[in-house]
Amino acid sequence: MRKIRLVEVRSELAAGTRGASLGIDAMKVASLQKHSNFFTRFQPVSVKDENELLFREPKFPFAKYGEGVYTMLDRVCDTIAGLREEELFPIVLAGDHSTAAGTICGIKKADPQKRLGVIWIDAHADLHSPYTTPSGNMHGMPLAMAAAIDNEACEQNDIEEETEALWERIKQIGGNGPKIDPADIVFIGVRDTEAPEDHLIEKFGIRNFTTEEVIEKGIHQVSEEALDILKDCEQIYISFDVDSLDTSISTGTGTPVPNGLSKQQAMDLNIELIKDKRVCCWEIVEVNPTLDTQNKMAESAFDILESTTDSLVENF
Repeated sequence: MRKIRLVEVRSELAAGTRGASLGIDAMKVASLQKHSNFFTRFQPVSVKDENELLFREPKFPFAKYGEGVYTMLDRVCDTIAGLREEELFPIVLAGDHSTAAGTICGIKKADPQKRLGVIWIDAHADLHSPYTTPSGNMHGMPLAMAAAIDNEACEQNDIEEETEALWERIKQIGGNGPKIDPADIVFIGVRDTEAPEDHLIEKFGIRNFTTEEVIEKGIHQVSEEALDILKDCEQIYISFDVDSLDTSISTGTGTPVPNGLSKQQAMDLNIELIKDKRVCCWEIVEVNPTLDTQNKMAESAFDILESTTDSLVENF
């Protein structure tokens, strides 16, 4: 059996709504309510956060709190790289989704020669850059960071030199150049995109399995097809954003979007995908209990976390 490490990343610098840093502890509360021993089964690693920056005004309008985001990505990268070098399997519990770029960089840093595929289960494509962002919130940028994409063809913002320099530094975390090929990204549940992201999805032929497709084809077929798209990748990373869930469930997250996955679909999907022997890291993000009542989102998220981990344990 693979040795698992829980990696706790309580950063919410890149979100537009405050509270995602509390998501990990909200899931722990949910585990206690279930009388689960999950959080005693695996050794946790905690990555220091920079959330105190939130008490100041952001320096960069198109890369809000970017200096802190850079620090967090660098720390997460080093943490994940260290665990992968020890042949450990990281299960990452994170606040906002920006730190996923650090996770990807860490996986690549540990195995630079191995081709890395990404399964991104999310309502959003997260392919913006400072040049295209409509909000400046960097949790909409992790895949562009990891793929080193500027998308200047769709430039909408006149960014300052300091922002440009920061963005260049972010793209070099964990090693020079792109960490992933955009063609090696598979989306599941993406349904809220802007024109610059649509341009990239079309340009690179990124496959998106819609909620309707998941319902029509079923979990097994969608999982099979998603993994087949990544057949030439030697490693696969799965990132699960809880806003991939339908708004009937996902009230406790910063950017809920209608017409998402059901809790059961998300659970079955992650259980199935993580059985693939190439999967080297799994991540859950964006639980925000301050937007919820009675911790419902965290309870659903914890059920998915526990069942996915159990599937991993059973299949290795």
